[in-house]
Amino acid sequence: MSARGIKIRQLQSIKGGMAEFFTPQASHETMLVQIPPHTIDDLFVHKSQTDQLLVVKGEFVIVTLIDKQYQYIPLSENYPVVLTIPPGVMHGAINLSSETCVVVNAVLRHRPVQERDYVTRGRPFPYDLEAANQALKNMQNKIQHSPATKLKSMNSYQPTASNN
Repeated sequence: MSARGIKIRQLQSIKGGMAEFFTPQASHETMLVQIPPHTIDDLFVHKSQTDQLLVVKGEFVIVTLIDKQYQYIPLSENYPVVLTIPPGVMHGAINLSSETCVVVNAVLRHRPVQERDYVTRGRPFPYDLEAANQALKNMQNKIQHSPATKLKSMNSYQPTASNN
């Protein structure tokens, strides 16, 4: 997927004994982000950074606003991929679960931090929480029905879109 430069890519891994080591992401700064249970976050947009998100505990949905349409992109610890969100893409987070979600953000800085990069912008129209929930269910079904292909590319997976 590559709407406005958004990319989902699988992580490469190698086994070392019982441990599995995943490809590190190049970054200028690494943040550990906790998304509380039952969070429905407003949109915000970074002008000076690229986010590279990897869920290490739990699951949540990234909402993007592109061409006046929301895209719902589910992310889970059970499907280790990196979601890349370039500068200029409005996005927010939805955690519908009762558990905190923990995300690593390997940030690429393109210029000094701008204060406005972290100010929410609201929502031009309400999120479709059913579409967000359905995106999570679709991902969970895909994982459940193909455990051997859990780490295959998500090229065949498309986010759920909604106009409201």
